[in-house]
Amino acid sequence: MDEINARLLDLLQLNGRATQLELAKAVGLSQPAVAERIRKLEERGIIRGYTARVDAKALGHDITAFIGVGINHPKFFEGFARKVQGLDEVLECHRVAGADSYLLKVRTRNTRTLDRLLVEVLRTIPGVTSTQTTIVLASIKEETHVQAAPEAEGEEP
Repeated sequence: MDEINARLLDLLQLNGRATQLELAKAVGLSQPAVAERIRKLEERGIIRGYTARVDAKALGHDITAFIGVGINHPKFFEGFARKVQGLDEVLECHRVAGADSYLLKVRTRNTRTLDRLLVEVLRTIPGVTSTQTTIVLASIKEETHVQAAPEAEGEEP
């Protein structure tokens, strides 16, 4: 990963709608050179896609929660992962170390729909032995940007 590719990644993460011409000016290359670099980053799977960030509350999804899920045996991991892939309410699913097997970030319309997700869906998946839910009261920081450009030596993070 060279410095120009890292800069392109940072720029695209901050503004996915930036034109190739705008990106070219920002990194000091021609538009065709930038287009080729972006194509290669996509082929390598470094750029996985493009998306719009939306306000979940404006769409009526008022509850954000983190759910720790305990699974009693690794033989159930694959089935659990497959089931969770199909749940629109689940924004993130991570297999974790510690007391839980998985940690989910979910968004639901209200506490009733959160309860339904817990009782009628998650707790009925084979192997699930427990759930522990933390409801978010306020979000201080939610970012999707992963710094691609290396920090200069001696620079504070």
